[in-house]
Amino acid sequence: MTYQIKDVIRRFRLEFETSPYGNGHINDTYVGNCNPRYILQRINNNVFKNPPEVMENIAKVCDYLREKIAAEGGNPDRETLSLIRTDDGKAYYQASENDYFRVYKFIEDSLALDIPENPTQFYNAACAFGRFQRRLSDFPASELHETIKDFHNTPKRFQALEDAIAKDVCSRAAEASAEIEFARARHGICSLIVDGMSDGSIPLRVTHNDTKLNNVLFDAKTEAGLCVIDLDTVMPGSLLYDFGDALRSGGNTAAEDETNLDLVKFDLDMFEAFTKGFGEELADSFTEREIELLPMSAIIMTFECGIRFLADYLSGDTYFKIHREKHNLDRARNQFKLVADMESKMDEMNAIVKKVLNK
Repeated sequence: MTYQIKDVIRRFRLEFETSPYGNGHINDTYVGNCNPRYILQRINNNVFKNPPEVMENIAKVCDYLREKIAAEGGNPDRETLSLIRTDDGKAYYQASENDYFRVYKFIEDSLALDIPENPTQFYNAACAFGRFQRRLSDFPASELHETIKDFHNTPKRFQALEDAIAKDVCSRAAEASAEIEFARARHGICSLIVDGMSDGSIPLRVTHNDTKLNNVLFDAKTEAGLCVIDLDTVMPGSLLYDFGDALRSGGNTAAEDETNLDLVKFDLDMFEAFTKGFGEELADSFTEREIELLPMSAIIMTFECGIRFLADYLSGDTYFKIHREKHNLDRARNQFKLVADMESKMDEMNAIVKKVLNK
């Protein structure tokens, strides 16, 4: 390391000591031991190949949201992220060739959850994600960079898995043969969303693209959905990406790396709660094809995550942080079990969508 953290912090015109914070898979996150507090992050440039473009997206979206929230009578300091600029006015500081840092104000009296404890919490998260999309509905998507190319292009994710199987650089494919067979049997669902975006039946929107529950901060007192965070993947995409990925994480009755697969089930009460909150915020903006694919989007996004975990395992665990041997294989197995349970509940999911959205 060719720099000192304290010197990085000074470039944001701040002084504080730091401690590691959170449990994210990608970036290195620290909290400032000061009052008021700040969040310091080092952007993972192995994942985000162009951090300046990431930060340009985030700065544009945050500035836009602050204006929207203020116009609605809300509190921009609590309802969206507040970037601290450097001493030369930038949204990030480059400490060395591969080390990029940013600082946000810490949102006090808030809490994050990895798994919803009840449907009300998940409904509140859905309102937050839906509100995020609604407030950005007028933002010109063409102004945003594609921070990870083809991030939710499921057919290309599937091809990446096939490439990882063919290369088998760590000689792990034989051990994962059952998971490979499961994935190949579902190749046909991969193109449903991207085909709809190509033919116009699914509109291009500004989307978050990583709607895990812990990417919403809740008000610590009321548990209302407060602020959508982790904006690295905000870019043009499909509403179905955000809906489906949220159900992937929040609809699972277990953590995404739970190894006891008997605990992994899809919770229909959570599905109904999220559909209700998301739909209330976005009202009549859904297209007919989007409504039709809402349940399937949960399967597709879960399947996509599973094949990403599997491909990363076969490639030597180069993308997702792991904390034990075979961690990514365990994650893949977990996601595939969830896919299978969703498939068995499709009729019920379709009925819930029809009831909740009155469509």
